[in-house]
Amino acid sequence: MANLPGTFGRYPATRLRRNRRFEWSRRLVAENRLTPGDLIWTVFVRPGQGEAEPVPSMPGVERISVDVLAARAKQAHALGIPALAVFPQTPPERKTPDGEEALNPDNLVCQAVRAVKDAVPEMGVVCDVALDPYTSHGQDGLVRDNYVVNDETVEVLCRQALNQVAAGCDVIAPSDMMDGRIGALRVALDAAGHEETLLLSYAAKYASVFYGPFRDAVGSATSLGEGDKRTYQMDPANSDEALREVALDIEEGADMVMIKPGMPYLDIVRRVKESFAMPTYVYQVSGEYAMLMAAGEKGWLDGEGAIMEALLGFKRAGADGILTYAAVQAAKKLNG
Repeated sequence: MANLPGTFGRYPATRLRRNRRFEWSRRLVAENRLTPGDLIWTVFVRPGQGEAEPVPSMPGVERISVDVLAARAKQAHALGIPALAVFPQTPPERKTPDGEEALNPDNLVCQAVRAVKDAVPEMGVVCDVALDPYTSHGQDGLVRDNYVVNDETVEVLCRQALNQVAAGCDVIAPSDMMDGRIGALRVALDAAGHEETLLLSYAAKYASVFYGPFRDAVGSATSLGEGDKRTYQMDPANSDEALREVALDIEEGADMVMIKPGMPYLDIVRRVKESFAMPTYVYQVSGEYAMLMAAGEKGWLDGEGAIMEALLGFKRAGADGILTYAAVQAAKKLNG
């Protein structure tokens, strides 16, 4: 070492651009990789047959009928996407204050689960557990005296989850942010003989403005009106609290944990992964997707490139998997 020139470790002896010169050398030194196997495709289902209705606030995204979903699930599976997550556009006439449609064994989600499992048995199906697509007020739980009550809501969520699993759901993903719901769901699932059903907890879900296009897509924005969800979703100012939420959900039996939204909360993804070494997921939510795609449509940036860069950023932050509306487009890109 003593005989090395004084510039060793510094320019000009060290030139970091050497590794960047060729495409093949860039691939050899890449620290993180994004594959179709990292993606969960998030989809909206609507009533009808042969329907594919664009969501105006989400360029490239459609609300599709169950039969169309089954056909597209085959295509997604062929691209290497391992799972999809289903969200319903419940007809307004089926929405009630207590969200009774969530317990209907023939609701849109249950129809979609059965159709996907019939068409592609090998594809995983993730089901959201929350009442906001089904309630006339747009809240994720039961409202009593203008407050979303916790324990009564959890009881209904357990029934909703059992309804979804009976249809064939593989992964129960509660997004409601009620206290204690992971433990209650684990007990309910196990007691009903569903010990192998996975629990993917929306463990750190923030009260974010980035959910707006999603609420348009499922029809809960109109129901919610001027209301908000800050009494149960997390304050965007808080980081340590996210670790407490995740720790509690792991203790209660979560198999995987999720951070939502994604890009504005990459610090939370990193802290959760480093703190718990758990399977950690992130949701590229509707607002993130919409702003990138809309900017691409305007020609202000490369929309597809921005999506791919954002997805890779989630991996770099520590995410094991990503829920995204762009899963199919990204998988096609990754497959060349």
